Amino acid sequence: MPWAPPSALLSYYFYFMALNYVWVGFFLVAFIVALCKLIFLGDTVVFSSMMSGTFDSAKTGFEVALGLTGALTMWMGLLRVGEKAGAIRFLAKLIGPFFCRLFPEIPEGHPAHGHIILNFSANMLGIGNAATPLGLQAMQSMQEINPEKETASNSMIMFLALNTAGFCLIPVSILALRASFQSADTTCVFVPIMIASYCASLCGLIFVAIRQKIKLFDKVLLSWLLGITAFVFFMIWAFSHMTPERRTTISNVESSFILFSVIILFIFGGVIKKLNVFSVFIDGAKEGFNTSIKIIPYLVAMLIAIGVFRASGAMDYLVAGFDWFFHKLGVNTDFTPTIPVAIMKPLSGGGTQGLVAELLKNKTTYGPDSFVGKLSSVMYASGDTTFYIVALYFGSVGIKKTRYAVGAGLIADLAGIIAAILISYAFWH
Repeated sequence: MPWAPPSALLSYYFYFMALNYVWVGFFLVAFIVALCKLIFLGDTVVFSSMMSGTFDSAKTGFEVALGLTGALTMWMGLLRVGEKAGAIRFLAKLIGPFFCRLFPEIPEGHPAHGHIILNFSANMLGIGNAATPLGLQAMQSMQEINPEKETASNSMIMFLALNTAGFCLIPVSILALRASFQSADTTCVFVPIMIASYCASLCGLIFVAIRQKIKLFDKVLLSWLLGITAFVFFMIWAFSHMTPERRTTISNVESSFILFSVIILFIFGGVIKKLNVFSVFIDGAKEGFNTSIKIIPYLVAMLIAIGVFRASGAMDYLVAGFDWFFHKLGVNTDFTPTIPVAIMKPLSGGGTQGLVAELLKNKTTYGPDSFVGKLSSVMYASGDTTFYIVALYFGSVGIKKTRYAVGAGLIADLAGIIAAILISYAFWH
């Protein structure tokens, strides 16, 4: 659990209670489905399959967590170098004029501006451990100027909407997860993730801006939005007009080049700052190692529940239902195995990770380099966990009336999911 003030602990409690219901629900639904299959279909092996699934899933969860260790250790070490080299401050300075116009009710020069910009800079670089304390500080600063202490202010809602959209330049978690399942090309999802998460952020931003009557036609704001959006549409257009082989080749080269360039910039920045780059890397790597160890119980728990749900046949029925529905609409249904990921995404980060891991681990059915494996990876990283973020940040300052914050977060989530599907079809189908 990241650092949080005592007032945030209650929000954690309610979040984990919701997660508890989801987890228990997997087992109860699996039991009911299996019982029906035994009674009505004469399936005498379903319960033994479910028991085998629990042991197999527990083993897989442990192996996945161990597989994550190397990748997380590497990335957390490199990100610590970037943080110490001033990457967050550089991004904050770069995007400052844009963000100041999104929070017009915050007085010029107020500390909240700095906390907000630094929080988003850390999130964009994938440095979650730095982003969370900065986000909590931003909420505290905004609460100081909030006239109604139990009601979310406009600035808080905009802050939450952009956080739940989760725009990230370096999606560490999914890259590490794909590496742990021995993907032939771990970074091929990098560009699609950037595009999908930007679409989520843009939809969340526009929805809140319209509700708050923010001047979207401001010269600075409009130039940023149009510039980035034009680049994203150009990328989609360019890739959609390439052959599948050329798309794959360019996407792989581009993704790897960008990521390695970032690594070099971090290291070079550290040298310029006269840091002991190796020592700083080791400090961050230790944190990555500790993180990978801490997630073992959570990952095992979620994979066991999902394994039972799948072994009972409930997952197949769920996917088949969506497959039938979209087939009736005349839509290509290759994406339907990822729908459970889309449903789980706003509710639980651990649950979503478990569902994605379930799709990536079985190379016979899907695997990390299949269309479903790539799409689920993009979907996983196209946004953040809405209910967790709302519980954490609003709970930290005692906000009870969230107004339309949850709706804004869910709209951003939906936009990210739809964008992930469309972009994955454009890149790999």
